[in-house]
Amino acid sequence: MNPLKPTVQAIVVDNERILDMGAHEDMILQWGRKGTPIINMEEKTIIPGLIDSHLHISSVGINSLELNLIGIKSKDELLAAIKKKASTLLPGEWILGRGWDENIFPDKRIPSIQELDYVAPYFPLFLPRICGHAFLVNSRALSLCGYHADMFIPYGGTIVTDPTSHKPTGLLLETASTLITKHIPQKSFSQLKDALKNALQDAVSLGLTSIHTNDPNYLGGASQTYKLFNELVNKEGISPRSNLLMDYDYLEELKASSMFTGYGNNKVMIGAIKLFADGALGGRTALLSQPYEDDGNNLGNAMYDNDELFQIIKDIRENNMPVAIHAIGDLALKNVLDSLDLFEPTRFRDRLIHVSILNEVLMERLKGSHRISDVQPKFVTSDYPWIIDRLGEYRAKFAYPFKTLLQNGVLCAGGSDAPIEPLNPLLGIHAAVTRKKREETHDGYNVQEKLSMYEAIQLFTLGGAYATNEEYEKGTLERGKLCDMTVLSQDPFRMKSADELLTTKVEMTVIGGEIKYRNNELIN
Repeated sequence: MNPLKPTVQAIVVDNERILDMGAHEDMILQWGRKGTPIINMEEKTIIPGLIDSHLHISSVGINSLELNLIGIKSKDELLAAIKKKASTLLPGEWILGRGWDENIFPDKRIPSIQELDYVAPYFPLFLPRICGHAFLVNSRALSLCGYHADMFIPYGGTIVTDPTSHKPTGLLLETASTLITKHIPQKSFSQLKDALKNALQDAVSLGLTSIHTNDPNYLGGASQTYKLFNELVNKEGISPRSNLLMDYDYLEELKASSMFTGYGNNKVMIGAIKLFADGALGGRTALLSQPYEDDGNNLGNAMYDNDELFQIIKDIRENNMPVAIHAIGDLALKNVLDSLDLFEPTRFRDRLIHVSILNEVLMERLKGSHRISDVQPKFVTSDYPWIIDRLGEYRAKFAYPFKTLLQNGVLCAGGSDAPIEPLNPLLGIHAAVTRKKREETHDGYNVQEKLSMYEAIQLFTLGGAYATNEEYEKGTLERGKLCDMTVLSQDPFRMKSADELLTTKVEMTVIGGEIKYRNNELIN
């Protein structure tokens, strides 16, 4: 990824960093007698270590303990999976899981609360949609939270009711989920640690050398999140490097422990403060400036009014911390930028997460070295073609405009948002280049927004480094930088088709000059 020196045979490592690089014989002559470690590339295809700029790694691990609904293809199949899970539980135990997506159901209909009650009459049920912004619950779960028609619903949330009976349908949106989640029993520290360890090891096996991950809501708060990562990564040698985004709800907890952005080391570090400006397109809760094409009275959901948003950013800025704000809809992003532009930046970049629906004015406002856009290329292949139904043909042309963002000088970093999308970064790179599923025969959705292979890989390398102000530490393979590398079975720059990425394997993951994964074997 360094155009001035695209290939080398050997890399010399000292104290986790690249000391020198060049021809293998030259490196042996210069450094071999000094006992300095030399990594022989053996004609392998090596790129800078891959970085996922936005995910929830603990949720990836926790999903393995719960009902996996990703890929369920119909309402009947979903109900059957719930019924099967119920048969393994004792009455009163929770049915937990995630990943359903009605957009791939033939009739695009979700189960009613009556159907959910029928298959799980004795078990409270809580099932987030694949986007994590809509949730299925049954009557047992609603009774535990004391539901009644006049109960307080957190701002930005909705308990969807039948227009005739005014009774709950079993669908919750956004912050209404907190009415349920506070009643779900917490997993033990050891359960969380095992799940997190497994997910981190999966990440390394997929070539990820760094992740930027948002986990306190899954791991029991900010302090316990840091403790878990510190034990696994710093003390037990589990990789990858982890930058921890912390939710705004835990700011006071962070302040009490003096754990501000930058706290930690280059293996585990506190990152930006995360908050949500809106929801998601799948559940029609992303905040748009014009109504949804398929729901003409709906603009989506704002998580805060503009005064609240200003006060929250002010609170974060008073602690000299950057923000990481989820903003999918164009109106949500406008509201965020209107508030954010009133404050001086910190020494760390602010992060605008998703920025899915844009226009020319917003793209101009995203420019600048003090902020970065965290984009998820895999959303393109997951959201099309149904996103056209949500937005209409015209607005859909402004969805996920990665090429235009880069051409306009907007700093961008690539991520997966796992478990919403698969953890594998090569799938994100493939989506950025092709903008279509492999089996689709057209040229791609909004072909003018396709990235070159170089641009796509840079999203997941140098882009990720920029997101945490570590562009001088990682993201390219240069003298003085951390020796983080991903070794691939094929050269992505010599592929006849980008579809070859889908069969490319990670042969080795190197972090700080140490081989952490090689040929299906984790090395701690």
